[in-house]
Formats: sequence, C-alpha cells, structure tokens
Amino acid sequence: MKFRRILPALFLLVLSLSAGAAQFSCPDLAAAKQVNACPSEEELKHTYSGFCSDDKKAYAGETDNCMRYDDYRAMKNTALWESADGAFDGYVSCDLPPGKLKALSATGMKVAKQGSITKVVCNYPNGVSFTHRTKVACKVEDDKACAANSAACRARCD
Repeated sequence: MKFRRILPALFLLVLSLSAGAAQFSCPDLAAAKQVNACPSEEELKHTYSGFCSDDKKAYAGETDNCMRYDDYRAMKNTALWESADGAFDGYVSCDLPPGKLKALSATGMKVAKQGSITKVVCNYPNGVSFTHRTKVACKVEDDKACAANSAACRARCD
C-alpha cells in the first residue's frame, strides 16, 4: 500500500531533476543583437581623463592601458551584445563592423569556474567571446568532437 504512494513521488522527483538539466551550444551570431550603444569619441576622451588620472591606479601599477589613448580606446570602445535567446552575451569592440561580427563562426567552447559562477564561454575569431553564466555545474559534453569541429560543441549544465 505504501509502495503505491512512494512510486509516484519517486517518479516526480526523477522528472524534476532531469528537467533541471540544460544543454547549450554556441550561439549563431547572425541573430545576435547589440544591447547598448557604442561610446562616442567624446565620451571616450572624457572617461580617459577620469580613469587614467586616478592616483590610486598609478600607485597600484595599473596604468598599462593609460600609457596611450589608443590602448585605452581599444579596451573601452565596446558594446554589449547578446544571443537571440539572451542566454549568451559578450562585449564586442565597436571597431568590428556588425556585418563582420554576424558572419563569425565559433572556434571553440570551454567551461570555467569563477567563484560560485560557472561560465560557458564560446570563442570566435578576432578575440570575440560570448558567455553564458549560471550557478549550476556545466561540462563540455564531448571534448574530442568539440576540438575537431566547433559546430559539435555542446555543454550540459545540471
């Protein structure tokens, strides 16, 4: 009699655990959307003055990007983009034309831990990467297939 009550509960438990697993593949950038605008040259010059004149950075030796304005511009002239489904996002240089970005194909996938966050990172040419962040554990499913063909890269997050 008790077994009849336990069996449905076990079934629902297994169902709920399997429903939590998600599979991710690298997003198609042809459908990616730019979320915020690129900074203007005037904004970049203004923030360069503020960012690089901070004495705290100078004393900490964090002035590498302040030696030349072009280095600072390369670091800060970015806009946030996201995949069509919003699962992945990344900061992309505003010097890369949107048409070229949308034509890029993934070159690989990796999973990295940063504190309690797991990052599924998809790499593209020109230093572009799109990242999915989650608090659950993730793993690239078939490392060998992924290394041979980036289109076969899949990550499973449980």
